[in-house]
Amino acid sequence: MIPPKPKPRPDRVSLWRYMKLFRQDLLSAQPQRLYRAWMAEFRTPFFRSYLVNDPALVQLVLKDRPRDFPKSSRIAEGLRPLLGNSVFLTNGEVWARQRRIIDPAFEGGRLRDSLPAMWDAACAARDRLTAHGGSTIEVEEQTSHAAADVIFRTLFSLPIEDALAQQVFHEFRAYQRSQPLLNLAAFLPLPRWMPRLHRRGTRTSAARIRTLITDLTTRRQDQIATGTAPQDLATKIMTTADPETGQRFTTAEMVDQVAIFFLAGHETSASALAWALWLLAAHPDWQEKLAAEARALPDRPGMADLSKLRLTRDVFRETLRLYPPVPMMVREAAQPESFRGRAVRPGAQVVLSPWHQHRHDRLWSDPDSFDPARWQTEAGRASARAAYMPFSAGPRVCTGASFAMAEGVLLLAAILRDLRLGVVPERTPDPVAFLTVRARDGIWLRIDRR
Repeated sequence: MIPPKPKPRPDRVSLWRYMKLFRQDLLSAQPQRLYRAWMAEFRTPFFRSYLVNDPALVQLVLKDRPRDFPKSSRIAEGLRPLLGNSVFLTNGEVWARQRRIIDPAFEGGRLRDSLPAMWDAACAARDRLTAHGGSTIEVEEQTSHAAADVIFRTLFSLPIEDALAQQVFHEFRAYQRSQPLLNLAAFLPLPRWMPRLHRRGTRTSAARIRTLITDLTTRRQDQIATGTAPQDLATKIMTTADPETGQRFTTAEMVDQVAIFFLAGHETSASALAWALWLLAAHPDWQEKLAAEARALPDRPGMADLSKLRLTRDVFRETLRLYPPVPMMVREAAQPESFRGRAVRPGAQVVLSPWHQHRHDRLWSDPDSFDPARWQTEAGRASARAAYMPFSAGPRVCTGASFAMAEGVLLLAAILRDLRLGVVPERTPDPVAFLTVRARDGIWLRIDRR
């Protein structure tokens, strides 16, 4: 079974039609030719945009000269009410300082410290799914719940059942439903002083989320002051000083960072897990291989046990190839450039598309097929080196990439050890992209106990 992908638009459409398609779904707004093109130019009356699939250009933008291609402010316009000045939106020295404080929390041994909480969340997710044994359910809601549980347990040592955690979780769901990927300022060069026309529901939901996160952060500051704080990710980040300035995050700065941890860590993990479960339901041979791997785990797996889940890791990698949670990333040219013989002016948008790179006809063998075995071949590894970036790449690579890989593998293992998944033939999911790649009408699966 070939996994579903969106139907592309015609090659030529009006700007108005493109804007409408873009707001409805980022992926079906793109033409088929992008799956073979090394570069494509898109012109509007206000700016030019260059989508680049050429691995050499991607390396130039993300790895060789990242400071010359800062994060585009256009995408930030729609996310600012919630994320403020978080590391996801900043550039330059502000971003560098934020990363110097955040990165140590996710290095080396810190993943080992988070593993027990991840496993507890994975087992809780399995138990919730087990309660639906013998029935057909929509699993994106379940994976969203599971991903939020991982975030709460590892960041603030709270299970999802905690009353405050429940409030934050439900507010994030409301925000994601109300917030389009782009607002008007993404297409029009509005001056900084002009108010941004965010929907009232978006502004209200963002304000409520930030109030709740401020409560969580203030509580943790009090615990740190009294020496009673658990040694989780929040404590690590809040007690880490910038090695260059000696400064720590203020409460407002920490609220910004926690907001992106929830939005990026929760939303992207939920997307990847849901698609992984559907792919395994659609390929029962692989599902049985992963179930056998999971049954060999001890009751409380540790870091050494993660390395034994080789097939599970390959399946999760393949899921991230076919359904990268963040399908496109936007940078901005800070100076005149030349891309493949074309002049790129300062201010031009440079679009990097994991979605198109991961399914590119010239970079992958049989790119639209689900084939986890490719990860054990030299050809597959070579393709990955050239064109695989589910977590971005270079200095701005996702700081939680290793965390997310461990989370996905553990959740799959916990679920498949005890449950069997089946597709619902009349409800094949239709991928769409808003904040992340989700299914238009959800992902429906049959759940049975083994």
